[in-house]
Amino acid sequence: MTIVPPSPGEPRRPDGPRDAGDAWVVSPSGEKYWGRFGAAGLLAVDAERGILLQHRVSWSHFGGTWGLPGGALHEGEDAIAGALREAQEEAGIPDGAVRPRFTSVLDLGIWSYATVVSDVVVPFDPVISDPESVALAWVPLHEVDELPLHPGFGDAWPGLRARLDVRPAIVVDAANVVGSVPDGWWKDRVGAATRLRDRLLGLAVPAADLALEGDVWFPAVSMVVEGQARGVESASGVRGRARSGINAVDVVRADAGGDDTIVAEVTRRTAAGETVTVVTSDRRLRERVEAAGASQVRSAGWLVELLALRGRQRHDS
Repeated sequence: MTIVPPSPGEPRRPDGPRDAGDAWVVSPSGEKYWGRFGAAGLLAVDAERGILLQHRVSWSHFGGTWGLPGGALHEGEDAIAGALREAQEEAGIPDGAVRPRFTSVLDLGIWSYATVVSDVVVPFDPVISDPESVALAWVPLHEVDELPLHPGFGDAWPGLRARLDVRPAIVVDAANVVGSVPDGWWKDRVGAATRLRDRLLGLAVPAADLALEGDVWFPAVSMVVEGQARGVESASGVRGRARSGINAVDVVRADAGGDDTIVAEVTRRTAAGETVTVVTSDRRLRERVEAAGASQVRSAGWLVELLALRGRQRHDS
């Protein structure tokens, strides 16, 4: 692998000193890939208008084609933060306007590209804010294939399009999960439930764990609480450029039995077309939620380990 700095007229930051990541990676066979530390792009999906595409200026790499706002990652920057930063720089996407749903990574060994598929939660009009764009447009899904696409995006689009209809959700039996760890939760049930809620913000789940294709998914989360824990409030994650807390946790309060409320939440989300995973170790409840349409049931231990792994990863980074 060879690192080659950009030549005049090639992609670079328009608003300040060039970042260390702004360089070509050249494979032994001569192919060039932009971004010393890899690259990422944002696939913003608007339910009404389609996806946001960038018409690339003629002097850029594969100029004249349509692709995603994105670019080279900074050293140590994760894909979501990088894709959001680049999309803000190139298309003026406001903080908090999109919420990641899943990431898909093309890993070539010497270089990787991450597509961050995100739902528009606050509608916006894109703004050309650097010289790399001829135009920015919301393109209906059925019209995307009619455009001259960037080769990389063109290759990835069929697989990405097939996954745009998938909307995973997780319904958490909070009492069951909290009760699975003997950490003194019985002394402060509201506090224990609040800590679980905060750890669920930005929950990232490997595709295999949700029986889905892709790399990592960020499902919608409902946390069902009962008894004294009903005092817990819902919470929205920190969006924009932050890596953690990219989703929200909807706290659902059970007026009576928690199991009935969990079944009702599964029924509601399934009816909305979501693919629902329930987290509980209660065998009887498992049968009920499967009958209500849950695609799968995971144990409390599965979620505890997943959250512990995420905590270790954040600590190491």
